[in-house]
Amino acid sequence: MKRTVIKIDEEKCNGCGQCVKGCHEGALQLIDNKAVMISDMFCDGLGACIGECPVGAIELEEREAEPYDEIKVMERIIAKGEHVIKAHLKHMKDHNELKYLNQGIEYLKANNILIDLSEFEAKPASSCGCNTIKIDTECNCQTLNLANWPIQLHLQSPTVSYFEKANLLLASDCSGFSFPGFRDLLKDKVLSIACPKLDSNKESYVEKITAMIDESKLDTITVLIMEVPCCGGLVQIAKMARDNAKRNIPIKVIKISIKGEILQEDWL
Repeated sequence: MKRTVIKIDEEKCNGCGQCVKGCHEGALQLIDNKAVMISDMFCDGLGACIGECPVGAIELEEREAEPYDEIKVMERIIAKGEHVIKAHLKHMKDHNELKYLNQGIEYLKANNILIDLSEFEAKPASSCGCNTIKIDTECNCQTLNLANWPIQLHLQSPTVSYFEKANLLLASDCSGFSFPGFRDLLKDKVLSIACPKLDSNKESYVEKITAMIDESKLDTITVLIMEVPCCGGLVQIAKMARDNAKRNIPIKVIKISIKGEILQEDWL
């Protein structure tokens, strides 16, 4: 699968930091007065940062994407120094990519790279009797079912760890606002949202879901759509991805009315 990622010319970069403001995923950071891509896994390739660079130090580069390899990433960024390494590990921790965080930490230890890693050590979350997170001294007893971020399909990398052997809920943008049972349906699933009518480059959606099936070994896909005709395109995207994939997985389609009622449930 081809991906578009950001390429930085460090010689041109003047450290103004304008591009960092344009990177909503936090994949670009300003470290030691240079813009640094600390995790291309989270680069969405939309190029929002390019318009922010006054010296033309950033460009988009399309290349064939290899499966994400944390060890290769660590080998590449070691030369950039401690600040870049710690920024990368923090980014992994903030995105709950604990599998890759631990791989990075083990790489540093195995290669005797002495960096204070105490801030990345796992700490048990305190609870308050309702199986939710305790924030400071107050208990937040709302049920939090969202298991991943980001949720917009264009912004997601198909090989991040939360897709591994997961059950995917592929929901149209409108359905989450229209279906009262959405939170219950989301339980034990990871979420991707898309609009088959308004979104551009739907071919990339097919490629991404194909990669999720083959590389991340998705278990099932549930497609949640509205009864309006334009939503049917989301079902076609899921079917095309499965047809292109090497693995065959079950797809369930749930169609809801504009009043939020379930009209139809079918396995394809």
